[in-house]
Amino acid sequence: MKEPLYKRMARELAQDITHGKYPPGALFPTEMELCEIWQVSRHTVREALRELTEQGLLDRRKGAGTRVCEQKHETLNHPLASLEDLLVLAKNNLRVVKKIDEVVADFELSQLIGCEPGSRWLHIASIREDAQQKDAPICWTDSYASTDYAKIRKLVRSDPYSLISDLIEKHYGIKSHEVHQSITAVGVPVKIAKILGVEPGSPAMRIVRRYVDGQGKTFETTVSLHPAGRYTCTIVLKHNGL
Repeated sequence: MKEPLYKRMARELAQDITHGKYPPGALFPTEMELCEIWQVSRHTVREALRELTEQGLLDRRKGAGTRVCEQKHETLNHPLASLEDLLVLAKNNLRVVKKIDEVVADFELSQLIGCEPGSRWLHIASIREDAQQKDAPICWTDSYASTDYAKIRKLVRSDPYSLISDLIEKHYGIKSHEVHQSITAVGVPVKIAKILGVEPGSPAMRIVRRYVDGQGKTFETTVSLHPAGRYTCTIVLKHNGL
């Protein structure tokens, strides 16, 4: 699923705003200036600016120009009603890879990620940065994928906004049919507490996601640890048939 140009433009401009390139209260470049900088049509620029305005990043007033709004630091609240929602979440938060290696699943790991004990897995440890607070990552994630997906080693660094499952689909043709998700309250382990900027043992939400293909086989599992107060997962439950 290719990201529309105006979406990518809006995302990159949002990052410029949150990283301070365009400080609060400053005049934002005009439509014509953005057309020139990005070499895109005015329609694309207007769609990107509309996105930024709806996100509360810009204030557009006729005759007064476009100004950057004051940013509020709030808990990330994200709805999860479809697989596409996971893609949106990833594209708004930079992945920073901390470690890539191969591991042999012991009994405990095999129970967690849904595999046979003794099987080998490509392990990718990373954080997802909060664009507004870089010293307070949204989560630490351990991802486990088949060692057959060797290209993923480089792709996770060269394409830091895509989900690993999305990269596997694009380069290996393995498509997610379902994502099985489980949520548990845990304490933050000592080894990653400093990276997340919290005290060891402090409360966190652990989300395990198993990506399942059309044949019911798990081809990737992610184990994400979200420190308390940094992420809210909103899920809507409906009656069957509605």
